[in-house]
Amino acid sequence: MKQTTSIKQKAGQFLHILLPILITQIALSAITFFDTNMSGKFGTNDLAGVAIGTSLWIPIQTGLSGILMGITPIVSHLLGSKRGKDVANQVMQGIWLSLIVSVLVLFLGSLALTPILNFMNLEPAVRDIAFRFLGAISFGIIPLFGYTVVRSCIDALGQTRVSMFITLIALPVNVGLNYLLIFGNFGFPRLGGVGAGVASAITYWVIFLIALIFVYRAEPFRNLQIFRKFHAVSLVSLKELLKIGVPIGFSIFFETAVFSAVTLLMSRFDTITIAAHQAAINFASTLYMIPLSICMSLTILVGFESGSGRLRDARQYGIMGIGTAAVLSLLTALVLLFAGNHVAGLYSDDQEVISLIQHFLIYAIFFQISDAIATPTQGVLRGYKDVNPAFVICFIAYWVIGLPVGYLLATYTELGAYGYWIGLITGLGIGAILLLGRLVRVQRRFAPEKA
Repeated sequence: MKQTTSIKQKAGQFLHILLPILITQIALSAITFFDTNMSGKFGTNDLAGVAIGTSLWIPIQTGLSGILMGITPIVSHLLGSKRGKDVANQVMQGIWLSLIVSVLVLFLGSLALTPILNFMNLEPAVRDIAFRFLGAISFGIIPLFGYTVVRSCIDALGQTRVSMFITLIALPVNVGLNYLLIFGNFGFPRLGGVGAGVASAITYWVIFLIALIFVYRAEPFRNLQIFRKFHAVSLVSLKELLKIGVPIGFSIFFETAVFSAVTLLMSRFDTITIAAHQAAINFASTLYMIPLSICMSLTILVGFESGSGRLRDARQYGIMGIGTAAVLSLLTALVLLFAGNHVAGLYSDDQEVISLIQHFLIYAIFFQISDAIATPTQGVLRGYKDVNPAFVICFIAYWVIGLPVGYLLATYTELGAYGYWIGLITGLGIGAILLLGRLVRVQRRFAPEKA
């Protein structure tokens, strides 16, 4: 990354950072998309089982990955303040933390998974698929979290094209393994939805190993001596990483978990409704990669500029990123409005399921517009290292307001399953307003320093 002096230069650097991240996130989302899509083509029970398994796994994965992503603003600030020699140690501390997190997830998951699934009112076939899907994917937890740390370092250095390249390799690997393991082609075992879990676990190992090779052998990583010297666990460094990462992780967890909570609460509805809901959520999550990518780009750029003391430039990047996300959200809303039937047909051949998916996608229009404001705003705040208020805001907006409103509407009105989606829209909208208010206060606080 480099210092910019004009809006044109900033736009160029913003796109240079953003586009590879966007392609990377879409490719990562496409892995989940193909898991869901191909499982749905195998059978409705497999689609519902993978939906339940994904709803339990995604909040944990994204929340804990968010903690590990705390390395991004830390490395950005180190580079902005000309302290590149400290990057290698910080990355190694992130790897140590990822290993600790992985072991804890595997241990707690082995204890809690069966009771959680037994508590849910699932059809036996759906419950069995969800259990075996999560068991399969657990073999990829260690490399997945390790890759999160390495990728966060790669992106913080502005080398987002490297992350893009790695992920673009991963996508055909995952889809190919799905083809072999879900449907049992070319003599491989016919595992149905469980095969998607096996394929994902193998893919996580592939991308982690490729990322390690890049960071060890290629520039500019080799110049920073990353993984070329052993760094023991440092409680001071871990504390700094947790101080930044935990609020980020909780913010992401609160947002993703509320969607999963809705899916779990909807287990009282029939299998077709669960499958249609999950398919609509899956496609909306793919569209969410746009504001999420802008969020990640803004964390890097704002972190670099604020670390260098150029607060005016940091503010300009914030305005540029949030404005871009808002415009793009209107375009994606048109896709959902006019092509909903075609989108629904990607997930199922059952006309009843297609019709339900299309109805859910109409509601998705509204909460993805709120996401376009809230998510990039969080990215700007993380660039300033202002992370604690955001997770409080997310908790209040999604769990204190959004989920209860959805439950009341779904339980005590004729809206049924759609009531949960109205609750999501309410929570996301309130969250967007509160986060924007927080950003205004943070920038005003930094104004005297800029002067």
